[in-house]
Amino acid sequence: MTLRELVAELVAIDSVNPELVPGGAGEMEIARFIAGWLEAAGVEARIDEVAPGRANVIGVARGTGSGRTLLLDGHTDTVGHDGYERPLEPRVEGDRLYGRGGFDMKGGVAAAVWACAEAFASIGTQAVAAQVRADAAIVTEPTALEVCVAHKGFAWLEVEIAGRAAHGSQRQLGIDAIAKAGRVLTGIEQLDRRLAAEVGHALLGPGSVHASLIEGGQELSSYPERCLVQLERRTVPGEDADVVARQVRELVEEAAAADPELRAEVRTTLVRPPFEIGTDAEIVRLVLGHAQRVLGRAPSVIGWAAWMDSAILAGAGIPTVVFGPGGEGAHAVVEWVDLASVERCAEVLLAAAQEFCA
Repeated sequence: MTLRELVAELVAIDSVNPELVPGGAGEMEIARFIAGWLEAAGVEARIDEVAPGRANVIGVARGTGSGRTLLLDGHTDTVGHDGYERPLEPRVEGDRLYGRGGFDMKGGVAAAVWACAEAFASIGTQAVAAQVRADAAIVTEPTALEVCVAHKGFAWLEVEIAGRAAHGSQRQLGIDAIAKAGRVLTGIEQLDRRLAAEVGHALLGPGSVHASLIEGGQELSSYPERCLVQLERRTVPGEDADVVARQVRELVEEAAAADPELRAEVRTTLVRPPFEIGTDAEIVRLVLGHAQRVLGRAPSVIGWAAWMDSAILAGAGIPTVVFGPGGEGAHAVVEWVDLASVERCAEVLLAAAQEFCA
């Protein structure tokens, strides 16, 4: 099987994330395929089911035991198929392979698996970081063969505004929680403007915040007793969960100072940290050097707006860089990966692994 055929095989397997799409297939089928492929290539492989239907594959190609360990990381889950015509039927036009997940990120996974069969290992992520130790890692998200050394993080927060339920005709009894939320929403908008005015990170720019979801009320003829505003704060290196929570609490306090009736509670529901590694790190220099040799040009050093698994690995103390193939259409109704870039990516991964693990 060629590397291009491997990409097509992976795209043809339904691996929709069930946390994104209820009833999604999950990763068990694709995990079994990858584990079988690795074993057929002589690589030790095991499946780790971290939740029902949610699986990692851990493959290890052992050397003599005296060298260092390099980890290749990628995710096999995809977003849903709504609006995508024949998402599981890979179609090739020139160097472009069309199909759900080809770009995000089965092309990168294929490059990692292929390099694993040639030299060393491929892996899943979050549950694995706690049990697999490595001296460095490369995450094969689709960077268009540029070298990514930083990306943003994010935090999800909730602001719950309390009102008082009453019949719509009894103004003197009710407190409108939805109307009270207006000052909070204005504060979120003002915070975003202040963040946008900052210089921010050299590769990533400033952080941002937006109101994502709002819900409240019981029925049309009642004063709403509750309004819940859910917001997302995108962070850059140097901004942690405490900074974010303090900013949101402060904007709520400012709103309450202007309206003594406003009562609100702030909760942080999820935090994913930003990521950054210095360009002088050994794994970065290795990838830069081998990419320049393979591509015939010096790749750009870039930052990435979206969050990636590299932050998990870096948080576990593993020096990590992001390098993967090119294409377009992540989460869109047309998605494609550039097969020639998958091949070049695999070549860089293999060369970096051979030097790092020697």
